[in-house]
Amino acid sequence: MTHSTARKPSLLMLLLMLLWGIVWVTTAQARVSKIVIDEVKALPSNPSGGIETEQIAGRAYGELDPTNAANSIINDIELVKQADGKVRYVATFVLTKPVHAAQASGLMWHDVPNRGLRIQVNPAEIKNGDVNLASAWQGDNSGATAVRDSAAVDKTHWLDLPMARHADGSPITGKVMGRIINRSGPGSQALIVQTNPVPYKPSTLDTRLSSLVSRVAESTRGEVMGEKTISPADWAWARCDAEHPFPGVPDARQICLKDGFDAALLYQVVYPSEDAYALGIGFAAWRDVGTFFKHAKADDVGTPNPVAGLITHSIGRGVSQSGNFVRAWLHLGFNRGEDNTRVHDGLWPIIAGRRVALNFRWAQPDGVLELYQAGSEGPQWWLPAADRLRGGARAGILDRCQHTNTCPKIIEHFGSAEVWALKLTPEWIGTDAKADLPLPTNVRRYYIASSTHGGGVGGFNSSLPGAGLPTQGATCPGNNYGVGLYPANPLPHTETVNAIRVHFRNWVMKGISPPKSQWPKLADHHLVSANKIALGFPTLPQLRATAPEADFISPVIDYDWGPRFNVNDASGEITQVPPAIKQVLPMFAPKVDADGNELGGVPVVLLQAPLGTYLGWNITAGGSKPFHAGQICDYAGGFIPFARTAEERRASGDPRLSLEERYQTHEGYVTAVKAAAQKAMAQGFLLPEDASRLLREAKESQVLH
Repeated sequence: MTHSTARKPSLLMLLLMLLWGIVWVTTAQARVSKIVIDEVKALPSNPSGGIETEQIAGRAYGELDPTNAANSIINDIELVKQADGKVRYVATFVLTKPVHAAQASGLMWHDVPNRGLRIQVNPAEIKNGDVNLASAWQGDNSGATAVRDSAAVDKTHWLDLPMARHADGSPITGKVMGRIINRSGPGSQALIVQTNPVPYKPSTLDTRLSSLVSRVAESTRGEVMGEKTISPADWAWARCDAEHPFPGVPDARQICLKDGFDAALLYQVVYPSEDAYALGIGFAAWRDVGTFFKHAKADDVGTPNPVAGLITHSIGRGVSQSGNFVRAWLHLGFNRGEDNTRVHDGLWPIIAGRRVALNFRWAQPDGVLELYQAGSEGPQWWLPAADRLRGGARAGILDRCQHTNTCPKIIEHFGSAEVWALKLTPEWIGTDAKADLPLPTNVRRYYIASSTHGGGVGGFNSSLPGAGLPTQGATCPGNNYGVGLYPANPLPHTETVNAIRVHFRNWVMKGISPPKSQWPKLADHHLVSANKIALGFPTLPQLRATAPEADFISPVIDYDWGPRFNVNDASGEITQVPPAIKQVLPMFAPKVDADGNELGGVPVVLLQAPLGTYLGWNITAGGSKPFHAGQICDYAGGFIPFARTAEERRASGDPRLSLEERYQTHEGYVTAVKAAAQKAMAQGFLLPEDASRLLREAKESQVLH
């Protein structure tokens, strides 16, 4: 057939060609282009409630379009493009799903791994037939996040992403800081941030191009005492020990000190590096892996999506560091996909009051509480508000999603440790602490008063000396921080979280509103300056008389990171290392009752029927790790039990009523637990099955037996 006699395409054919073009354009966009399944593993049937469940581990191969508005905010994205203009990554994932599609509920929980660690799926979600997806976001490839050849159900997560380079292929250079804390001896020491190695290696082992100092002390406000510069001739980038004395064997990951390390000192090094990871890609990778499993039928090579057609709703979720990730992810607009649609219907940042430090050059996303760690910059509040003390732009976390109509429903919950050690309260009252900031209608906030980070072990015997209370102080989280003077706080989050989970499912899937927000407010006089007098904290014989002092809380510090750093978005590049301190923001905390237990939170049975003072803070002991002695024990809570009898408390000078004075008998305590459980159920913060269990445990406990 010649061209002159060829038939014109029919209307149907033109429509098919148009549809094919649309499909082709859609698939040509940046997205997850391929998945590889590395392992399929059956879960034990015990927690499943009759639902046969399996876990699938694999890798997702993704592409990003740097010119797309949903991606252009990623720091250095233009410096990691390949020849075709795309940016590529590989992210691990683990899916937990019902084997039989008919048993799927339609809900997918998308979890953010904490420091690459595997996610423990909640049995209640398995019983519901929910799908759980955990996928990688942290691409600094250090410690638990190091890239491997494959993914596995029981292994840590990793993200393989490119490093920034100049257009001619030459490396990006800059300064990085690392610290060595509470370590001693003649051997070498690695640079650690939280529990993983600092992700950036020095570009040269010439110590003359680095700077190493020691410090006698640092205050919570960033004041430095006794800093001393160590001569480049007296240390080396090297591994050293008894068989390899100074200067040791060259090693870019360790420092060898000529005279050894003193545990009473902190050591801080600033050095040049070329390892400019484009870490912000982790935001897009988490977004696009979630989008693929929620919507795609198969990848580009025909590999089926294992949960295709099973997902109608999704909730993203992160705890602590990964909860901070969720807040930053939303703030930077990543709940908007490249097709401009909303990614997740709900987001649950758990015990997370800041934003993760990720989308800037030389970021250290493992960082938590040490001096000079980023994460509190810009708006930590949801709706636009003025950053009065720091002079930032009027902004809020929801600004971008409101502009694109992609905001999800949000539930956030916290405990006292987030107030005292994780710099939470500016989210509630702004930087000037003059008024309570309003919450939008799509956000619920729940405060679990007097609780430690993530909650304690629960139970009633856990609060009794000899019956369950440990004698050793709580371990202080963080970079080799030490231990607390007081036992760990046992006040649980478990029952509250169980109730929140049910409310969140119903809110997202059925439109049923959860309980009203509850948290301490200035207007209710439940939020006051964070010092003993304002709090009304009792003088207890077990505590130093002045605790907690005005400078005890870990405050938000206003840093000067240099002119290339975007404070509002925490993007760009840090050029001032270490940063200068401009000011320290005023910090507030919940007021307490006569026992030292906080006011203004949701009802919790053990707090409503207390067996002691439950602290959201602890005091760091000295011993073998003395650097932080006497300061706040990072974000570990503590516990001080009540005396059993009036005689015991009078003998010790304890002003708090004893157990017998409060409850008289074991039966009296059980009655108090029953009343507390009824109150929590009535307000929607305790499920009936948990209430029944708690009442049974109270009856079986050793309280006043």
